[in-house]
Amino acid sequence: MNVASILKEKGGKIITASANDDITSIAGLLYDKKIGAILIVDSSGAVLGVLSERDIVSGLARHGVICMSQKAEDLMTKNVITCAPSDTIDQVMSLMTTKRIRHLPVIKDSGLVGFISIGDIVKYRMDEVEREAAAMRDYIATG
Repeated sequence: MNVASILKEKGGKIITASANDDITSIAGLLYDKKIGAILIVDSSGAVLGVLSERDIVSGLARHGVICMSQKAEDLMTKNVITCAPSDTIDQVMSLMTTKRIRHLPVIKDSGLVGFISIGDIVKYRMDEVEREAAAMRDYIATG
Protein backbone atom coordinates (compact mmCIF):
# COMPACT_ATOMS: atom_id res chain seq x y z
CA MET A 1 0.00 0.00 0.00
CA ASN A 2 1.01 3.60 -0.50
CA VAL A 3 0.42 7.15 0.70
CA ALA A 4 -2.32 7.65 -1.90
CA SER A 5 -4.32 4.94 -0.07
CA ILE A 6 -4.13 6.92 3.17
CA LEU A 7 -5.15 10.14 1.44
CA LYS A 8 -8.08 8.38 -0.22
CA GLU A 9 -9.39 7.30 3.21
CA LYS A 10 -8.45 10.51 5.00
CA GLY A 11 -9.61 12.96 2.36
CA GLY A 12 -7.76 15.88 0.87
CA LYS A 13 -8.57 18.64 3.35
CA ILE A 14 -5.35 20.42 4.31
CA ILE A 15 -5.28 23.00 7.09
CA THR A 16 -2.71 25.71 6.46
CA ALA A 17 -1.54 29.01 7.90
CA SER A 18 0.48 31.98 6.75
CA ALA A 19 4.09 32.70 7.72
CA ASN A 20 2.84 35.98 9.26
CA ASP A 21 0.24 34.35 11.54
CA ASP A 22 1.15 34.64 15.20
CA ILE A 23 1.89 31.59 17.33
CA THR A 24 -1.08 32.20 19.64
CA SER A 25 -3.57 31.99 16.77
CA ILE A 26 -1.85 28.93 15.33
CA ALA A 27 -1.84 27.21 18.73
CA GLY A 28 -5.58 27.89 18.92
CA LEU A 29 -6.05 26.38 15.47
CA LEU A 30 -4.05 23.27 16.43
CA TYR A 31 -6.23 22.92 19.53
CA ASP A 32 -9.54 23.54 17.73
CA LYS A 33 -8.77 21.13 14.88
CA LYS A 34 -7.17 18.54 17.19
CA ILE A 35 -4.03 18.38 15.07
CA GLY A 36 -0.35 18.32 16.00
CA ALA A 37 1.09 20.37 13.14
CA ILE A 38 0.12 22.79 10.43
CA LEU A 39 1.60 23.58 7.06
CA ILE A 40 2.81 27.14 6.54
CA VAL A 41 2.22 28.17 2.94
CA ASP A 42 2.67 31.27 0.79
CA SER A 43 -0.13 32.99 -1.13
CA SER A 44 0.24 30.53 -4.02
CA GLY A 45 -0.05 27.52 -1.69
CA ALA A 46 3.64 26.57 -1.87
CA VAL A 47 4.92 24.98 1.33
CA LEU A 48 7.26 27.24 3.29
CA GLY A 49 7.46 25.20 6.47
CA VAL A 50 5.79 23.04 9.07
CA LEU A 51 4.87 24.33 12.51
CA SER A 52 4.28 21.61 15.09
CA GLU A 53 3.44 21.48 18.77
CA ARG A 54 7.08 20.52 19.28
CA ASP A 55 8.21 23.74 17.54
CA ILE A 56 5.98 25.81 19.83
CA VAL A 57 7.26 24.07 22.97
CA SER A 58 10.81 24.61 21.76
CA GLY A 59 10.03 28.30 21.23
CA LEU A 60 8.64 28.55 24.75
CA ALA A 61 11.75 26.91 26.17
CA ARG A 62 14.09 29.23 24.27
CA HIS A 63 12.21 32.53 24.33
CA GLY A 64 9.61 32.24 27.09
CA VAL A 65 6.03 33.38 26.73
CA ILE A 66 7.07 36.14 24.29
CA CYS A 67 7.24 33.45 21.60
CA MET A 68 3.44 33.37 21.55
CA SER A 69 3.44 36.76 19.82
CA GLN A 70 6.10 35.72 17.31
CA LYS A 71 5.21 34.79 13.75
CA ALA A 72 5.00 31.27 12.36
CA GLU A 73 8.08 31.91 10.23
CA ASP A 74 10.09 32.50 13.42
CA LEU A 75 9.45 29.01 14.85
CA MET A 76 8.51 26.80 11.91
CA THR A 77 10.70 24.04 10.56
CA LYS A 78 11.88 25.39 7.22
CA ASN A 79 13.75 22.37 5.89
CA VAL A 80 10.57 20.47 5.04
CA ILE A 81 10.82 16.76 4.30
CA THR A 82 8.08 15.54 1.98
CA CYS A 83 6.76 12.35 0.46
CA ALA A 84 4.88 11.42 -2.70
CA PRO A 85 1.51 9.67 -3.11
CA SER A 86 3.34 6.73 -4.68
CA ASP A 87 5.62 6.20 -1.64
CA THR A 88 4.88 2.99 0.23
CA ILE A 89 3.74 2.94 3.83
CA ASP A 90 6.98 1.17 4.77
CA GLN A 91 9.07 3.89 3.05
CA VAL A 92 7.19 6.65 4.87
CA MET A 93 7.44 4.88 8.24
CA SER A 94 11.18 4.47 7.74
CA LEU A 95 11.56 8.13 6.73
CA MET A 96 9.61 9.35 9.77
CA THR A 97 11.64 7.12 12.08
CA THR A 98 15.01 8.07 10.60
CA LYS A 99 14.28 11.81 10.50
CA ARG A 100 12.39 11.77 13.82
CA ILE A 101 9.36 13.55 12.38
CA ARG A 102 5.65 12.92 12.78
CA HIS A 103 4.16 14.85 9.85
CA LEU A 104 4.81 14.81 6.10
CA PRO A 105 3.44 17.02 3.36
CA VAL A 106 2.52 14.97 0.29
CA ILE A 107 3.74 16.52 -2.95
CA LYS A 108 2.81 15.50 -6.51
CA ASP A 109 4.04 17.35 -9.60
CA SER A 110 5.41 20.16 -7.37
CA GLY A 111 1.98 20.70 -5.82
CA LEU A 112 0.68 19.99 -2.33
CA VAL A 113 -1.90 17.17 -2.37
CA GLY A 114 -2.04 16.14 1.27
CA PHE A 115 -0.54 16.12 4.75
CA ILE A 116 -0.15 12.88 6.69
CA SER A 117 0.85 12.13 10.25
CA ILE A 118 2.20 9.11 12.04
CA GLY A 119 -1.30 8.74 13.49
CA ASP A 120 -2.74 8.40 9.98
CA ILE A 121 -0.21 5.67 9.22
CA VAL A 122 -0.92 3.78 12.44
CA LYS A 123 -4.68 3.98 11.80
CA TYR A 124 -4.21 2.73 8.24
CA ARG A 125 -2.02 -0.17 9.39
CA MET A 126 -4.48 -1.15 12.14
CA ASP A 127 -7.36 -1.10 9.65
CA GLU A 128 -5.26 -3.20 7.27
CA VAL A 129 -4.53 -5.78 9.98
CA GLU A 130 -8.24 -5.94 10.86
CA ARG A 131 -9.17 -6.48 7.19
CA GLU A 132 -6.59 -9.26 6.88
CA ALA A 133 -7.84 -10.94 10.07
CA ALA A 134 -11.44 -10.76 8.84
CA ALA A 135 -10.43 -12.27 5.51
CA MET A 136 -8.58 -15.07 7.30
CA ARG A 137 -11.61 -15.79 9.53
CA ASP A 138 -13.86 -15.89 6.46
CA TYR A 139 -11.45 -18.22 4.70
CA ILE A 140 -11.29 -20.58 7.69
CA ALA A 141 -15.06 -20.50 8.20
CA THR A 142 -15.82 -21.35 4.57
CA GLY A 143 -13.12 -24.01 4.34
